[in-house]
Amino acid sequence: MTNVSMTVNGKSVSGEVEGRTLLVEFLREGLGLTGTHVGCDTSQCGACVVHVDGKAVKACTMFAAEAEGAEVKTIEGMAIADGSLGTIQQAFQDYHGLQCGFCTPGMVMSAAALLADNPRPSEAEVRSYLEGNLCRCTGYHNIVKAIMAASGQSVEPVAAE
Repeated sequence: MTNVSMTVNGKSVSGEVEGRTLLVEFLREGLGLTGTHVGCDTSQCGACVVHVDGKAVKACTMFAAEAEGAEVKTIEGMAIADGSLGTIQQAFQDYHGLQCGFCTPGMVMSAAALLADNPRPSEAEVRSYLEGNLCRCTGYHNIVKAIMAASGQSVEPVAAE
């Protein structure tokens, strides 16, 4: 067993983990932050994307011990301090960028990393950046619209169904 300490969503946390404990397991089971999803166990789907020291990381590919001393941000840390939705989250809601919602946390975290690196991406850049995130419901069109809207770019509204 190894002691691990890190900052998660602005709070210092620590715990005892086995060397094989994945970051996603530590977040979900150790800290109760279940917004980070486990989708495929093979790093193919992107449902487990979190930020580690400001970079998007698939939490199923990193051991918790590797995050020792790191700043980790999960989907729970994306909300505004008053609990309301952050800009990207709100855009996903406004532009219907989700259906079942399983992939949404990873999509939002990937979108945040993209917009941090490229505040005004083209549609092609958004689509390219999301290649590591799988969605089985939406066909990606509204996800791309949501990210474009979150970047402040003009996007045609999604018609209400």
